[in-house]
Amino acid sequence: MFSLKNRVVVITGASSGLGMQMARGFAAQGADLVITARRIERLENLAQELRATGVRCLPVKCDVTKSDEVDAVAAKAEAKFGKVDVLVNCAGAAANAGVLKMTDEEWDFTLSTDLTSVFYVTRAFANIMKKHSYGRIINIASMYGLVGNPAIDTVAYHASKGGVVNFTRAVAAELAKYNITCNAICPGYFATELTEETLKTEEFTAYMKATVPLGRYGKEGELNAGAIFLASDEASYVTGVILPIDGGYTAI
Repeated sequence: MFSLKNRVVVITGASSGLGMQMARGFAAQGADLVITARRIERLENLAQELRATGVRCLPVKCDVTKSDEVDAVAAKAEAKFGKVDVLVNCAGAAANAGVLKMTDEEWDFTLSTDLTSVFYVTRAFANIMKKHSYGRIINIASMYGLVGNPAIDTVAYHASKGGVVNFTRAVAAELAKYNITCNAICPGYFATELTEETLKTEEFTAYMKATVPLGRYGKEGELNAGAIFLASDEASYVTGVILPIDGGYTAI
């Protein structure tokens, strides 16, 4: 079960963090990959690593907040592989501030990067999937898209990830007739380049231990099993699902 051999998987935000981890996870299941991000040097290094495992990998520089660049990546992926089976929307960034002090620019940046970009990428690749009557779309939201939090003021991030959650449901309902599923993963606290500085503080570690039933941060690779399941042929009857992988944070 869960083999992805001969499947083509596109991952945005693959130059670091969760995107890079999932790229390695999908390659281990035999998938060919299209990896995108703004830092092409990192993508090329990752592509070389993944090719050494026996899979094909196409690295493409892309700013997902620019729809013309997204459309260009989709065209390159289709030209290279002839199809796209799985899309993982993982690219994202956020300006952290609360509702009282957040600027217009910080709000617009976060919504553009974390929500509007998911629309651009999904539109581009779902149109390829439709041609083949097959697709798996996986949106990386956040547990902060399901709940608020008292530890850090990040109102735009909450809003954008909440938008991704219901965008996922809307796309699942719309594209089911084309045999395209759409699901979301809501990660909890995982240490990445974007979060490590905050997560390693004594104050935040204490907060995590008090609010996460498993009592620890997510480890590298612990998101992969959920993503691989949702990408698989075996998950053909799973769509519109919002899957927290958060150590139990949203269970209490």
